[in-house]
Amino acid sequence: MIPRATKLLWSRTHPTGLCAFAANGTRAAGRLFSASASDRPPTGIVMMNMGGPETVDDVHQFLLNLFSDRDIIQMPLQSVAGPLIAKFRTPKIQKLYEEIGGGSPITRITEKQRDLLVEEMDRRRPASAPHKGYLAFRYSGPSTEEALKAMAADGVERAVAFSQYPQWACATTGSSLNELWRVADHLGMRDRFKWSIIDRWYDNEKFVAAVAKNVSAALEKMPSDAARDDAIILFSAHSLPIKQIDRGDVYPKEMGATVQRVMQTLGKSNHYLLCYQSQVGRVPWLGPQTDKVIEGYGKKGKKNLVVVPIAFTTDHVETVCITWYHVCNVLSFFNLYTYTKMAENNSIILHARTDAGSFFFFFFSCTRSLLSLQR
Repeated sequence: MIPRATKLLWSRTHPTGLCAFAANGTRAAGRLFSASASDRPPTGIVMMNMGGPETVDDVHQFLLNLFSDRDIIQMPLQSVAGPLIAKFRTPKIQKLYEEIGGGSPITRITEKQRDLLVEEMDRRRPASAPHKGYLAFRYSGPSTEEALKAMAADGVERAVAFSQYPQWACATTGSSLNELWRVADHLGMRDRFKWSIIDRWYDNEKFVAAVAKNVSAALEKMPSDAARDDAIILFSAHSLPIKQIDRGDVYPKEMGATVQRVMQTLGKSNHYLLCYQSQVGRVPWLGPQTDKVIEGYGKKGKKNLVVVPIAFTTDHVETVCITWYHVCNVLSFFNLYTYTKMAENNSIILHARTDAGSFFFFFFSCTRSLLSLQR
């Protein structure tokens, strides 16, 4: 046990990341966490994301859920306009999903990421083991309600709400967190779990390194040194309505910071640009638009282009189909980089998640309640 006059300090050298010190400044005897993993309930890791339709038939419900969410888009008479827009866009979006195999790969990829993350956290952070991962998708299943019910059934007491969006936006991470608290309140689980929150990791060193590594690999596929030097690196992120940015959303600032750090890590002098895709409707959206930028470069005869989906950590229709379509339509030569291989096979992105999970979970949870994790 830790002496009563003990404070908790963050340590980069201690195996757990945390050290207990007695009041006189000497390290307290024994480990902060002494019980074996088998004696503790699992630590829940809730991986929050937008989700995606599993089949073409699920597209309409997915769009209906999305356009009903006022955190992501606000419209007059939304209860009427949302369903109408979902119905109108369903056939077009169904065709896109048919082109990538009949459904979104996001569930399969996230499940694999979850399993790898849990395995790595158990290895690197035995003090909070065993860990168990749960998917909580905003607009498709498995839903937030399903995740919370499963956590309660598994006896989870400590949990990390882990946004899978590296950059914060009210429409993405904000919406997922709002849903988490709403559903927890509805289920009578407001005080059921001790929560830690990872709401952004846009400047995580290993996340940045993972992106830079894949951009570098894409450049190496160019046919010559001249083509590599001439290549334009186009970072593409999902757009947001300007109205949300005017209210103070930090999304474009964090997106710009990620891009800047990737380019610094890359160490190249190539021209680069941050642009935005997937605008919907007639209201002003954050730009410039990815498709217009690519079209403009194509008309100027630029044939060496690396497209980097910078806001995504799993492939889905935005990266597999839409971005590819923009490139193929206007360039006779292109080099499209997506997250497919990195998300599923690259250990760097796994370590980025693990580092983010380890730091936030141990630092914030344990400093809020010194003995909350001791068994």
